[in-house]
Amino acid sequence: MTGLLDNHGSAAPRVLGLVVLLLLAGFGVGALVSSLGGGDGIPAANGSTGGSLTPITPAAAAAADRFRDEAIPVQVAIDQEAVSDLRLTPTVIAAREVGPSVVSIRIQRPGRATRVDRMLGRQSRPQASLGSGFVVDGQGHLLTNYHVVRGAAAIEVVDHNGRRFPANLIGSDEITDLAVVKIDPGVVPTAPLGDSRDLFVGEPAIAIGNPSGYQLANTEATVTTGVVSGVGRDILSEGQEVLYADMIQTDAAINPGNSGGPLVNAEGRVIGVNSSIFSLSGGSEGLGFAIPINRALRVAAELIEVGRVRRPWVGLDVVTEGTDNYVRVPVISRVYPDTPGERAGLQAGDVIRRLGDRPIHHDLDWDVALVDVGVNNSAEVEFQREGQFYTAQLDLEEIPSARAERVEVLTGLQLISVTPQIVQEQTLQVGFGAMIVDIEANVARITGLRQGDVIFGINTTQVNSAEQAGELFGYYGTSGENNGWVRVHFVRGSRRGSYDFRVGPDS
Repeated sequence: MTGLLDNHGSAAPRVLGLVVLLLLAGFGVGALVSSLGGGDGIPAANGSTGGSLTPITPAAAAAADRFRDEAIPVQVAIDQEAVSDLRLTPTVIAAREVGPSVVSIRIQRPGRATRVDRMLGRQSRPQASLGSGFVVDGQGHLLTNYHVVRGAAAIEVVDHNGRRFPANLIGSDEITDLAVVKIDPGVVPTAPLGDSRDLFVGEPAIAIGNPSGYQLANTEATVTTGVVSGVGRDILSEGQEVLYADMIQTDAAINPGNSGGPLVNAEGRVIGVNSSIFSLSGGSEGLGFAIPINRALRVAAELIEVGRVRRPWVGLDVVTEGTDNYVRVPVISRVYPDTPGERAGLQAGDVIRRLGDRPIHHDLDWDVALVDVGVNNSAEVEFQREGQFYTAQLDLEEIPSARAERVEVLTGLQLISVTPQIVQEQTLQVGFGAMIVDIEANVARITGLRQGDVIFGINTTQVNSAEQAGELFGYYGTSGENNGWVRVHFVRGSRRGSYDFRVGPDS
């Protein structure tokens, strides 16, 4: 294995992007759409459009049922004779049933050393952040948001009685903004789980969580009430990395620290995972959003069983276009060769109408439908071509970049070879080379390279594969030519650049 020795700058281009102002779910003001935990922010939204919730696939339903079957019920003792029926509203009963299953999640992240710390040789101070979560099965698995646990070095769970438990991160997924954390089985009861397929706009909704976390002395979760304001809501943002689509909208107040807590119906069943708010002031303004519980449980099952969420891929591009009567429809813009889309007989110009049981109104509906169907499953796709309606069976595969063989070309730097399928999946601006799929922080600092960069040349040699890149790094690291110095040419988004650094034999 070849190792890095040093770096030497040839100036690389700055990659400019759209920066969206966020309110981290911690404490501050002035935001557009913010995540609600104490963790790092989630890409903000600048609008939303409506839709309708539709049934998920049998695979997703089976995953949800597994969690429900393993539930440890909460024992709620209510003295009906001592309390007036007027006070024992569905909200009170629901809060008593779900509240004991809701926990605070405290995160310790490595701190960043300041200039003074470095001058004095001091270590950086750990950074703490907070969020909420709830237990979903009898094995001690908790659901929360990705942004709550992002970058966590240590996780502690605190239940409604103030008991503290160490927790382990089982898995997390940035795109769906979900994570699974585990504590010992049986120490916290399981939340009663509902079904997000048949929600009614206007039905009661209850948000439970721990707003402001340890700024309050109390450890039990708090409750706010409202209604389901909308279903199938899509939050749009330029450059967004999170799939905030098909969300549940509620006016129940969701405050900082509530991220990862449950949204509950009047029957005391969890119907969603509180995730984000649309806010100009930094607090709740009646525009809160939750991830539907059926999708959340399917993602949780993948994280527990596989360790990651497998991304579905069918080898075609879908865009939303306007028609002559100004109706916007999801249209296939391109079908790539030797892909599931081509094998299903789909063509550019086809209008997608349905995938499985889910109507498709725009490209975000399509993305959500693929996630709900899941990798290695198939679904019937209905499409319109030249005024006629057709159906075909569409098989879903895992994205090519996840299936590609990884080659560690330097210690802490992994590449995959660029193929036509990966070009389509990643929307690459170059059709050959080796794409960085994993790079350690110290390697990124020395080389200037980033995950997602496509290396297309080393010194004066064109790079056509990950294996070739490894051979070139090995040659310059051991032959003594150029004293180990290499100039790496890469594409980052739509920009090209190069960096110089030195490689050598691994010690």
